[in-house]
Amino acid sequence: MTAHSKHINALLVERVGYERRGLTDRVRQIDDALRELGYEHDYLTETATITPDTERAIKPKARKRTKG
Repeated sequence: MTAHSKHINALLVERVGYERRGLTDRVRQIDDALRELGYEHDYLTETATITPDTERAIKPKARKRTKG
């Protein structure tokens, strides 16, 4: 295993962590770094969208009534 392949493996591990946490910007940066090292794979994406970038509306919790 060369130093080059060790660096690629480290980036792939780092990429998985960012994917799990939903950090799409960081995933894109890792993909770019992998491409610069000459690594290409099907799961490397150009936009690396893992989750939709839209916000979801959350229904507010109901207020509890107090007796009084």
